[in-house]
Formats: sequence, C-alpha cells, structure tokens
Amino acid sequence: MSRLRIAEIFGPTIQGEGALIGQPTVFVRAGGCDYRCSWCDSMHAVDSAFRDTWAAMESGEVMDRVRALSGGRPLTVSISGGNPAIQDFGPLIKAGRAEGYAFALETQGSIARDWFEDLAMLVLSPKPPSSGEQPDWAAFEACIAAGAPWMALKIVIFNETDYAWAQEVAGRYPDLPLYLQPGNPQVDPAVPVAAQDVADRVLWLVEKVCADGWFAARVLPQLHVMLWGNKRGV
Repeated sequence: MSRLRIAEIFGPTIQGEGALIGQPTVFVRAGGCDYRCSWCDSMHAVDSAFRDTWAAMESGEVMDRVRALSGGRPLTVSISGGNPAIQDFGPLIKAGRAEGYAFALETQGSIARDWFEDLAMLVLSPKPPSSGEQPDWAAFEACIAAGAPWMALKIVIFNETDYAWAQEVAGRYPDLPLYLQPGNPQVDPAVPVAAQDVADRVLWLVEKVCADGWFAARVLPQLHVMLWGNKRGV
C-alpha cells in the first residue's frame, strides 16, 4: 500500500467555511496539488518545495492520529489539501467509517475517484478566473458522477469577474447546493488579518447577491480567518 503524503493533521477545531461551517472537525491536510492558484493560502500543502515537511504515513497511522486527537469519539474528519484527490484516501475512509467517523473532502474537481461514494460529503470548489487556473469541466462532471451521497458547490469570490463567473458555473449545476465566500487576499501567516476587512468583503458579497436576486446562493465568511487569521493548524 502506498503511503499518504500528509502536510498536517490537527484539531479538533471547527470547520471554518462551506456547508459544514461551525461543525467540530479534525483536519487531515494532504500534501500535493495539480493547481497553483495565485492566491493560495495553503502553499505549505501545495508546493513541492515543502515536500520535506510532509510526513509519509500509512492509512492506519493517520487514523491513529485522528483517533488520538478526537479522544476516540467519532466526529467529522475533513480531508483537504492541496488536492487530496491526487492520493488514495479510500482505505482511510473505510477504516474510519467502520468506527463511526464521517469524512468530508474538498477538491477543485480535477480528479475523480471511485471512493468519493464513501464520503459523507464532497465539496467541489472550482477555481475562479482570479486563481489563474482553468477548470476541466469534463473532469469536474466525472467527480459529480462518482456518486458521493451529499455534494455541494463552493466558490471563492475575489472580484466582479469571479462573481460573474460563479453565476455561470451555478447555472451549469443548478442541482448542487451553492456556497459563496469572499476570498482572503492576505495569505501571509506572519501578517495579521483585520476582522473588519473580512466583514467588509462579506458585506460586499451579501449586497451583490441580494441586489441581483440570486437567492439560491448562500453567502458565508471564512470563519477561521475571522478567528485566527492565517495561523496554521487551527
């Protein structure tokens, strides 16, 4: 069995964004990504320059760490990255589910996996124009077809162009619950994030969707940024 490349495992804390916002969670952050978004806030889990900081772990070792952090009490485990779909998290998910843990995974939708069907939730987060990346919609639709029991669409908005793009994407996938959140332009962990700046970006997005009558969209802040800024491991 190949080892998993793990950038960090931490928690319990709360999910800071998307459909599970506020939910107690242990995070398993995978190392490696097939994208290089211009505003990435997790380069320590993306860029191969950080490879020496990633741990090579068997699925059982990851599960041991999750179990220790949660005190053996099952909760939600969020698998993120980078792009965790690059690696085979199927055995970890099966082992955790057998003990009552529920697994959520977030990916840009560039790689489909048959083990998506074992997730409690699949969050598909296609990257908008400001990222500098271009989604492969055929691959994205293969992720949808993989059959996760609960799927949601999450789009980060940085500007008017991203907003218009998000409307187009939502129109393509009207059956997916849609979550919008303003992006965080300040990604340096050493630089504090002003709570008012976060609030102002959320207010801008709230006013946009309400003025446009875009009532299918749910606007959420990045709660973890409001609470901890860009600090890692929370």
